[in-house]
Amino acid sequence: MDPSATAALDAPQIGAGETGARIWCRGAWITRLLAPLEAQIESLEGRGAPGIDASAITALDTSGAWLLHSAARSLGTQGRELRVEGLRPEFDALLKLVAARTSTGPAPVAPAPGALGHLGRRAWESLVGAYGLLGFVGEATVALARALREPRRLRWRAILYNVQTAGFEALPITGMLVFLLGIVIAYQGAEQLRRVGANIYIADLVGLAMARELAPLITAIIVAGRSGSAYTAQIGTMKVTEEIDALRTIGIGPLDLLVLPKALALAVALPLLTVYTDVMGVLGGMVMARAQLDVSYATFLQRLGEAVSLTSYLIGIGKAPVFALIISLVGCYQGFQVSGSAESVGRRTTVSVVQSIFLVILADAVFSIAFSWLNL
Repeated sequence: MDPSATAALDAPQIGAGETGARIWCRGAWITRLLAPLEAQIESLEGRGAPGIDASAITALDTSGAWLLHSAARSLGTQGRELRVEGLRPEFDALLKLVAARTSTGPAPVAPAPGALGHLGRRAWESLVGAYGLLGFVGEATVALARALREPRRLRWRAILYNVQTAGFEALPITGMLVFLLGIVIAYQGAEQLRRVGANIYIADLVGLAMARELAPLITAIIVAGRSGSAYTAQIGTMKVTEEIDALRTIGIGPLDLLVLPKALALAVALPLLTVYTDVMGVLGGMVMARAQLDVSYATFLQRLGEAVSLTSYLIGIGKAPVFALIISLVGCYQGFQVSGSAESVGRRTTVSVVQSIFLVILADAVFSIAFSWLNL
């Protein structure tokens, strides 16, 4: 509308006389002139008017019709909308159109999904998460290829620091747990082997179980709970505090600084931890074999060398780098999924540990099937 034409219009007003009298409206209820009306409408609340006389309204647009409809709803008592009377036919048609398009009742509530709906939603969320993780693995692979092409991009100090925190500092907990696991396996096996006079085969039981399956698997599970969760919490906290956005702003790739050092360090540290846990598990089995079956340490070690082949030993060590990449990439990916709150950090940390352990066990099962087909 032309400014000069707007100036010629009457200013919109709304008011009432005595308490209980009809509310009157006058003037041009158009967008450019509506600002003072909200305060006038608030001053009329609680007057108990029987209706609204709108015969003096000289102009009305959509915004004015919406405000008039809102006033009729807010000034009514006991949830009753006031009746608007006296409008010109064209204004009344516009008001009815606005009222028809305005929701007056509570927002509709979607019905709760059933068991099949929950299952479908969880399946879809899992599919989306798997797709996102696959994309993250692809981005990390590209970043690794770029770093290998330009070795100066690798942050050796960060890699060595992560080797220390994820590897060296994990020696006490992994060694103690696998030592106790070796004792348990030897104790359970001793009861059965004693009955058939096959005491010496305790070395086969403990050695093969530790070197081929249990040592790399248990070590990976411990590291997933210890280091994988730490990766998620660290990156998630950095995302909450917008440090990752700051890194991108100054031209530092988050994958180069936060993901590659952790993945490479864990790929080095986990095989070394597996070698260490192999030794500790066999040591626990030796102690229990000596106590339960009177198998001397020298006899145990001699039989161990015959029972555990180099192939079986390397199979266990070869699983460790794969487990390390699973743990590090899942932990870092879940850290990047944090959505801006401390609660999200805790939730993603829990998801990181659960997914890491699940994928490690799944990978170990795949390895077992593949080695069975290859007769290894």
